[in-house]
Amino acid sequence: RLPVTSGWPATPATTIVVGSAKTLREFDASLTLELAGEHLLPFPREGYCVRVLHGKEAPRVIVAGSDERGVLFGVGGLLRSLHMTKGHVSVRRNLNLSTSPRYSVRGHQLGYRPKSNTYDGWTVAMFDQYVRDLAVFGTNSIELIPPRSDDKPNSPLFTLPPKQMMIEMSRIADAYGLDVSIWYPAMDKDYSDPKTVEFALQEWGEIFKALPRIDAVFVPGGDPGHTEPRYLLALLEKQAQNLRRYHPGATLWVSPQSFDRQWLEEFYAILQHERPAWLAGVVFGPEIRDALPTVRKRVPRQFAIRLYPDITHSLQCQFPVPGWDTAYALTEGREVINPRPEGFANIMRRYLPYTVGTLCYSEGCNDDVNKIVCSSLAWNPEANVIDVLREYSRYFIGEKFAEGFAQGLLALERNWKGPLISNENVETTLEQFQSMENSAPPHVLLNWRFQQGLYRAYYDAYTRRRLLYETGLETQALSRLSKIGRPGSKPVAANARKVRKQSAHEHDPGALMSEAEAILERAQTEPVSRDLRKRILELGEALFQSVRMQLSVERYKAESVSRGANLDTLDTPLTSAPWLRRRFAEIRKLDSTAAQIKALEEILERANPGPGGFYDDLGDVSRQPHLVRGLGGTEDPEFRASALVEFDYPDPFKDQSPISWKRWAGSLFDAPLKMHYSNLDPNFSYKVKVVYSGDEHQIKIRLSCSGNREVHPFIEKPWPPRPLEFDIPPAATSNGELTLTWTRPAGLGHNGRGCQAAEVWLIRR
Repeated sequence: RLPVTSGWPATPATTIVVGSAKTLREFDASLTLELAGEHLLPFPREGYCVRVLHGKEAPRVIVAGSDERGVLFGVGGLLRSLHMTKGHVSVRRNLNLSTSPRYSVRGHQLGYRPKSNTYDGWTVAMFDQYVRDLAVFGTNSIELIPPRSDDKPNSPLFTLPPKQMMIEMSRIADAYGLDVSIWYPAMDKDYSDPKTVEFALQEWGEIFKALPRIDAVFVPGGDPGHTEPRYLLALLEKQAQNLRRYHPGATLWVSPQSFDRQWLEEFYAILQHERPAWLAGVVFGPEIRDALPTVRKRVPRQFAIRLYPDITHSLQCQFPVPGWDTAYALTEGREVINPRPEGFANIMRRYLPYTVGTLCYSEGCNDDVNKIVCSSLAWNPEANVIDVLREYSRYFIGEKFAEGFAQGLLALERNWKGPLISNENVETTLEQFQSMENSAPPHVLLNWRFQQGLYRAYYDAYTRRRLLYETGLETQALSRLSKIGRPGSKPVAANARKVRKQSAHEHDPGALMSEAEAILERAQTEPVSRDLRKRILELGEALFQSVRMQLSVERYKAESVSRGANLDTLDTPLTSAPWLRRRFAEIRKLDSTAAQIKALEEILERANPGPGGFYDDLGDVSRQPHLVRGLGGTEDPEFRASALVEFDYPDPFKDQSPISWKRWAGSLFDAPLKMHYSNLDPNFSYKVKVVYSGDEHQIKIRLSCSGNREVHPFIEKPWPPRPLEFDIPPAATSNGELTLTWTRPAGLGHNGRGCQAAEVWLIRR
């Protein structure tokens, strides 16, 4: 503990001097004169300098802020620069920082509600600590969620009633001089009804009155809520007056989230023609039909745009992980611990120039690294990501692990790139984290951020080992089935070099299915890497104890499996084994041996398009050679003009389909999904077989081919999925080329998904 004084020490000593430019000038004008002489003063708002001055008697470390927030962020800059070990603290002799933020809004949503994977178990002290942690890295805004939202009213983990905690969180932010925003959904059914409006004014007014500080209110246009723009904006005009009764300087923001094309055009028209003075700006976040540059172009310049990026989800979200492996999607799931430093630095650099800053969407501390990256890049978009991670690791984990943990976070991001089965770096990442784990002192092992890194490293490696093992078992089981055949016939397996003499039971479908089932069953009876699994469970318990992460529904009271509870999906099957077992049970009920043999042959040949044909498993990035991918996730992080791979929510009970139906390629909003074939035989005609899977199966889909020839009109997708076959017009392939194009009905709103296909066979007729 360093002693604190309001004046110079009586005897010369190294001193840290902290204050605003104004207070430092009043304290000792020579300090500010020296800083000004180095062109470090004055600063823009929230800016600061940290400088080591070498005097005759003792060094002085000066932290000078342009204003009170500048002082706070200057202290954060110093803390991030310190090298701290037990009983010792130091800085570089030539430390000289002078910086101010590029963007005025740098914040994060901390929603105390059951849907959160972490926050609903936090105490006031835990929120206070987290707000301080964020402020050290330049965060200046905190966004709250009201007691009534699209969620259950209560959580078994609540430490305070929601309204009381909301008041406390507003007080905490105010104590640090940070802005307070509220994400306030307009969820009632009919805001064209004056009674509904009056109810909303009273309900919201009670919250506005209760909170000690509110600087902004953000109302999403959807998810939840679904109100036509003219009624929504009329409500918000009244709410703006309501808000300013209690917080005169507060601003009101709105997003066109989930609007269909008609409503979005109505929204633009109101802003362009009426120019409502009560509206501060527009928020750009998930489920907005138009891209950010278009929104900025269509919204009058008097209205600022604020970014509301989803940094907490990894699939079925605004910024899905590019090319994510199915094994990760089915196990680690939508709200996994997800450090994506390079990915979100790229997103911030691309999106922030259209905005006044960012206030990120979060459901818990699974995205903690992303929060720090986004705040840091909103402060300085040119910041080097590895330097941000080194400061993160040094400050939160400790000097000893600053480099190792920083590089480990980048390694975790690389674990998610490319097909998992061939990504041997996953094992290296685990070894690196285990090396740190083995040398870490107890206080580091109890650090929740360190535990999160370990959890992901172990989980990734365990999933890969299971994938290798279970894929091998499935291959063995199918190889055993390939011996099926009628007496005297050759085995189905075309690649068999030696055909051994068939024993009598090899013509018995029941016996072969039993043998195949026994092989598949080894995934449960002879499981792989139980030591890793045990450590994952231990770390799951540690994370609940340290930071209230709810990694299981039953044990830790997560709201649902998809809300970060990936301990419940730790052993989700990674192959089609459950589907095979179901099919075996159905095949055993067939009347004849011949019918059973035919059904087994169909399983073995299910991906075979026949001679001169083509097969694409569109949800497997290694088996989609004809998919037109577009720009890709780096250039197009929202996949607005790119094909994206999507997955089913992780659910251990959805085992009734082949693995290929649990993943698919899709496009968003009105963008088409395309496949292109070349070198086709123009002397033959073709047919296409397709499986329409996806999470938006109620949305119709249309297929056309080269020259806008219709293959089938808008149809409802069969549910459960099943293959459909359609003829391709011969003229479409007469030049040896073919483009298949899928679309959904134009102009729809919601999340933009629905144009989705899982498997495609192009079969020569």
